Amino acid sequence: QVQLVESGGGLVQAGGSLRLSCAASGRTFSNYAMGWFRQAPGKEREFVAAISWSGLNTYYTGSVKGRFTISRDNAKNTVYLQMNSLKPEDTAVYYCAAQLSRGVVLTTRAYDYWGQGTRVTISS
Repeated sequence: QVQLVESGGGLVQAGGSLRLSCAASGRTFSNYAMGWFRQAPGKEREFVAAISWSGLNTYYTGSVKGRFTISRDNAKNTVYLQMNSLKPEDTAVYYCAAQLSRGVVLTTRAYDYWGQGTRVTISS
């Protein structure tokens, strides 16, 4: 089992920045691919970004490319999502997820472990 706890959400104005963190425990963190997803009110959960176990490979959905950066610190068992130039449409609950994999995992159903989410609200 892997336990994931997100933090760092909040309310910011459009154009601002936030850094989300996801702390993992329970298994060897470096064996897991990690991802960030988000779910806006009334919408399905969608992929945001993913990172491989080593941190060398990353992937982003088009709407956040160039604004968000996913990274990980395997020594701290933590994955981060740096979010810059935030827009009102980025408002959502953000979830991190973990999957035992050496690659980059992109789909919701491929992840076995999920955090409880952290709320991000961007005001216009």
